[in-house]
Amino acid sequence: MTNIEKNIAAVRQRIQLSCHKAGRNSDGVTLLAVSKTVPPDAIKAAIAAGQRDFGENYIAEGVEKIAALAEEAAQYGLQWHCIGPVQSNKTRLVAQHFDWVHTVDRLKIAQRLNEQRPADAKRLQVCIQVNIDGSRSKSGIAPDEVLALAQEIAKLPRLQLRGIMAIPDLLAHTTPNDVENTINNSATQSIYTPARTIFKHLNALNFGLDTLSIGMSADLEPAIQAGSTMVRVGSAIFGSRS
Repeated sequence: MTNIEKNIAAVRQRIQLSCHKAGRNSDGVTLLAVSKTVPPDAIKAAIAAGQRDFGENYIAEGVEKIAALAEEAAQYGLQWHCIGPVQSNKTRLVAQHFDWVHTVDRLKIAQRLNEQRPADAKRLQVCIQVNIDGSRSKSGIAPDEVLALAQEIAKLPRLQLRGIMAIPDLLAHTTPNDVENTINNSATQSIYTPARTIFKHLNALNFGLDTLSIGMSADLEPAIQAGSTMVRVGSAIFGSRS
């Protein structure tokens, strides 16, 4: 086994243990491998370990990898997720090449993605990024504006609203070395309460969401305890990067 394969096995074990502790089925949590700055050969090693979902922060870089791994995508059914900020001048690239986008926080971006999604492509899977703690350093829509944006996205025929994504400010720069402290911090799980509350509120209004994208390398355990259905893991799989 390569180091990447071993790392994926270790992360999946963490997911399984966390789900068992939370009384959940581990099939209900998708592992999204964050492959920013990672070369295609490293992604191929992850594919060999059974990984199928990959997240890219940098859109142009992601498009290059999607093209380089088109054969693998067709063979294994890979799903490419845009998890970085989407500016207006990059919406066409996202709409044409990615399967998912987790970072929609403005109606203008959603509308452009809808207009630029190829008519013969499957609907673009969308998560609304919510700035759950009001940090000025992060993207995301304010919690009290989510419902209005969700209602508008639901009207766009080439988009499929799947859920909510959030990156708590306290955990945005946490590293895998902080895992034990993060897990043992009783307040960590409560950090995700706003995201979970929004997710449940939208479903109470019949939006039919199935994706709560919270949790990263250092905090996937409390995120799963809080109800995460998708954890975005990069450094714990591919190693530390800039």
